[in-house]
Amino acid sequence: MGTTANDDLDFDPDALRDKYRAERDKRLRDEGNEQYVEVTGKFSHFVDDPYVEPGFEREPLTDDVDVVVIGGGFGGLLAGARLREAGVEDVRIIEKGGDFGGTWYWNRYPGAQCDIESYIYLPLLEEIGYIPKEKYSFAPEILAHSRAIGEHYNLYENACFQTEVTDMRWDDEALRWEVFTNRGDTMKARFVCMSNGPLNRPKLPGIPGVESFKGHTFHTSRWDYGYTGGDANGSLTGLTDKRVGIIGTGATAVQCVPHIAETAKQLYVFQRTPSSIDVRGNKPTDAAWSKSLEPGWQHRRMQNFNVLVSGGLQDEDLVNDGWTDIIGNLVTIMRTRKAENLTVEEMGARVELADFTKMEQIRTRVDSLVDDNKAADALKPWYRQFCKRPCFHDDYLPSFNQSNVELIDTQGRGVERITEKGLVVDGREYEVDCLIFATGFEVGTAYTRRAGYDITGRDGLELSDKWANGLRTFHGFQTTGFPNCFFMGVTQGGFTANFPHMLNEQSLHIAYMISHMMNNNYHSLEASQEAEDAWVDTIKSMGIFSQKFLQECTPGYYNNEGQPGQGNSLIGSQYGGGSEAFFKILRDWREEGCLEGLNFS
Repeated sequence: MGTTANDDLDFDPDALRDKYRAERDKRLRDEGNEQYVEVTGKFSHFVDDPYVEPGFEREPLTDDVDVVVIGGGFGGLLAGARLREAGVEDVRIIEKGGDFGGTWYWNRYPGAQCDIESYIYLPLLEEIGYIPKEKYSFAPEILAHSRAIGEHYNLYENACFQTEVTDMRWDDEALRWEVFTNRGDTMKARFVCMSNGPLNRPKLPGIPGVESFKGHTFHTSRWDYGYTGGDANGSLTGLTDKRVGIIGTGATAVQCVPHIAETAKQLYVFQRTPSSIDVRGNKPTDAAWSKSLEPGWQHRRMQNFNVLVSGGLQDEDLVNDGWTDIIGNLVTIMRTRKAENLTVEEMGARVELADFTKMEQIRTRVDSLVDDNKAADALKPWYRQFCKRPCFHDDYLPSFNQSNVELIDTQGRGVERITEKGLVVDGREYEVDCLIFATGFEVGTAYTRRAGYDITGRDGLELSDKWANGLRTFHGFQTTGFPNCFFMGVTQGGFTANFPHMLNEQSLHIAYMISHMMNNNYHSLEASQEAEDAWVDTIKSMGIFSQKFLQECTPGYYNNEGQPGQGNSLIGSQYGGGSEAFFKILRDWREEGCLEGLNFS
């Protein structure tokens, strides 16, 4: 579409496309995910657990349980809860942290907060009987809720904390999984449920000299309050005489930068790609509203939100926040532009224009909040709205108006090198006392690398070999050659902005399959080769819809660092027909009751 068809717009779409392309090209790197350093060897201290007392020991376990769930975050908790509701009692959760919580166990940095409305983000609210305090919960409340789920469903009873799985092997004679851990365990399980989570393994940038810095350093997912002082609410008094550098400007940095800026003597924010920052508008929960809620309210609200952010229509916007506003703008603009009877290409063009309009609003907001023109220009995101996870915050952008805060924009190249004293950009060294990595987590690397162990299925087949050229599953849950093994998370299913919604649907589906097997005295189930092949074909054919969009995006974990056709891009490896359509596929499959596509013994 050229500009002549868009005379009523206050921007030039062709110029924007050129700008987006130029900004993307600045950031493309041949090495893709290999630009990051694995947190092993000399970097292994970055994954140490600062929240437990050292010296924990226990006797190794050699027992046999019905279900082992690996991971104690929302996925593992939901799996445990739905299994218990389905009558499966012998459930053990293995978690490397010292308690339940997953992402929210590790991420306790100042200002940590969910960016999805708490009434739909915190799972099992009705089951637990809890209403969050605010529209967007902070990390301590979310961690407390995780523990409440564990208590409510009696999941602590048989759990193994401070325990990491090191190997897992299928015993075809015993029809059991052997699960080995770093605690010397050799337990057996009839079923295993993999809920390792995509946001559990920190990553470090492969900047030359990253190992040479002599000052204090840590990753945001292991925040060092012993050094910074303060707590999750801020007041980082230990930084009042410190020069601090932070690498990364994604969702984590957006939340913690205002707190560092409040107390640090000097803060340098090293930016490669700016985030899209919209209004947060947090507020306390209205007591009258919470009293008016009727049974089933949370699922209805979750579904309403998911339909809207997936581009669908609802009679009412129940959540009414920055996420649904984004999609609302798209729908409104498409309606006003007479979008009836459009081809797929024409529809895509209208969506693009609506996206351009929204991002123009985001960039205008930067100008309204940041005083320095140079800093404001550098903080403007030049890409489509969902190329990266949108951020919502009211204090991040104004932080750059403070005299002790300086944005170091690397023009998409990243930091050149790290020295003993600081960081070098454009030949200038910025000396710092403390270096904080807000560089996120491994998402696009191999599944077994992120899990931290390999899985050996029937006839010695290793999952790392089977998935070497990409994921292969049936409905995202099972893969041929690995009986009684279920996957959760982003494994060829339906991606949702509200991650716990996806995990809940997966938990219900897994609980259905396991309880069906146990009730019918089946010993093992496994995806048939035909069903797996058909689903992989479906994923590939449906992925065409998102492939062009992802290829045009600035690099990030959504598009496998600019290589969406390779490896495991977060969105590119999901069902392209949308999550609501995917959830319907699962519901219809369960209702048919014949478990088509699975082989039983």
